[in-house]
Amino acid sequence: MATLKDAVARKPVLATIRLIVPAGAARPAPPVGPALGFYRLNLMAFCKDFNARTQKYKAETPMQVTLTAYKDSTFEFVVKSPSVAWFLKKAAGVETASGRPGHAVVSSLTLRHVYEIAKLKQADPFCKHMPLEALCKSIIGTANSMGIEIVKDM
Repeated sequence: MATLKDAVARKPVLATIRLIVPAGAARPAPPVGPALGFYRLNLMAFCKDFNARTQKYKAETPMQVTLTAYKDSTFEFVVKSPSVAWFLKKAAGVETASGRPGHAVVSSLTLRHVYEIAKLKQADPFCKHMPLEALCKSIIGTANSMGIEIVKDM
């Protein structure tokens, strides 16, 4: 439970903004510019900080950003890893998922691929407390809904 001191020290939140921005390619143009400009946030500060945090990722990797804007025109943001669907498409080498999942199989992956994706997703701040087995089951479910078959060995 938060103490009275913590409650007084918190800044009032103006908005929570969710964006998908390519790694290392944040510019004050759409989608970043209009989303942050509406709340009068410093675009260049966000772009520089985001690009510095995501420089280790391959260019054009879609990164999920959750930005919290405060009423005093300051902000904080959390960068998450790309979505599981993006990882699965890259590993399977396909552009789009199946139009008829469960009926048409687009590609197949091994359990090793699923394990590697789960290891990457476990580094996310919201997934770090989940067991690896639960992450693997979730990834297998996502793959099935995309029409990607998971096999034991190839």
